[in-house]
Amino acid sequence: MVLFSNFYLADVITLMNGICGTMSIFSSMRYLVSHDRCDLHIAMWYMPFGLLFDFFDGRVARWRKNSSLLGQELDSLADLISFGLAPAALAFAVGMQSNVDALGLTYFVCCGLARLARFNATVALLPKDSTGKISHFEGLPIPSSLAIVALLSYTIAGRDISNADSLPLGIFQLPMPLGINPMLGKVHGFVLLFVLHGTAMVSRTLRIPKP
Repeated sequence: MVLFSNFYLADVITLMNGICGTMSIFSSMRYLVSHDRCDLHIAMWYMPFGLLFDFFDGRVARWRKNSSLLGQELDSLADLISFGLAPAALAFAVGMQSNVDALGLTYFVCCGLARLARFNATVALLPKDSTGKISHFEGLPIPSSLAIVALLSYTIAGRDISNADSLPLGIFQLPMPLGINPMLGKVHGFVLLFVLHGTAMVSRTLRIPKP
């Protein structure tokens, strides 16, 4: 237990968030080998469980009055895994695997990374209420990416996704220079949702009230 000797209860709860995100990624990877839809469902369900732990860690820290810089950094790293990398891994596993798809999903993850880093760097400057809670978020908070996961889960339910061309929202063909394989310019419509969501996460003008 030496590993956790400097951790508060809230930090352990945050680690559970990171565990859920990591297990979700592994389940998505397992689906690529097994093609068992059960692995996809497991990957999807791990993410809302991560959100549950993310919801409670801050409240436990305020209840026990022992929030720390370590906890803040740990929370951001866990969020990046559960709500950045895990949704991107799920999208890749279900078939969004073209070069442009991969670039779009990478952009989404990097936007989440930038948003969390900006939050940690500026949180001390944001207005807070009497309990120490900030009043609003700048840009969409990264857990909101679960809305895309929920939409993806709903739209592929009962659908044969063995063929990536049959994924919901279709495929767009980007113009490619002469002599370049046109297949390299394919992008799934769902990836565009990830790109838009990533852009909203790093927006400085979009302000979301914190519940």
